[in-house]
Amino acid sequence: MLLRVQLIFRFCAIVLIQVLVLNKISIQWWTHPSGFPIFVPYLYPLFILVLPLRIPVWQVLLWGFVTGLTIDVFMNTAGMHAFATVLIAWLRTTALNMLLPKNRTEYTTHLPGVKSMGWIPFLAYSAILLFIHHAVFFCIETWSFANPGILLLKICASSITSLLLVMVYTLLFTQTQSSHTA
Repeated sequence: MLLRVQLIFRFCAIVLIQVLVLNKISIQWWTHPSGFPIFVPYLYPLFILVLPLRIPVWQVLLWGFVTGLTIDVFMNTAGMHAFATVLIAWLRTTALNMLLPKNRTEYTTHLPGVKSMGWIPFLAYSAILLFIHHAVFFCIETWSFANPGILLLKICASSITSLLLVMVYTLLFTQTQSSHTA
């Protein structure tokens, strides 16, 4: 019960940060004739990245769909965020199995994060899934490969920015799982 309350609170907090703050930020590195932003930072995939390891895959997929659909409702993007988020939710277990230094079953009480996994595995895990998420989202959004340089720039710039936001959040809010007693 406590886990569900924590997940719902984290979900609401991340969605509110995304919708009320980050969606209002559009950063351009130069003036582009069409006026579209080069990237908007996306923090909401973090919710999927830091779900507890003991949650079954079907629930991770459901949370991915709900998270993406919620962002779609606020951004009027017709399922693009939902598709990209469900994809990373589906790939999450594979990425964790490849990158965790030990057997994943030993981490059942942990949240994926720097403090529980270590810097390199968590950075790799987050970077891979964020890059996939952003690549899928921006390819669907653009629906054209007419200007692959701009598309690649949007994917890379957004992925890096999102990774930085994920790292700040993780360092500030992920608790260390202590293995020793009082």
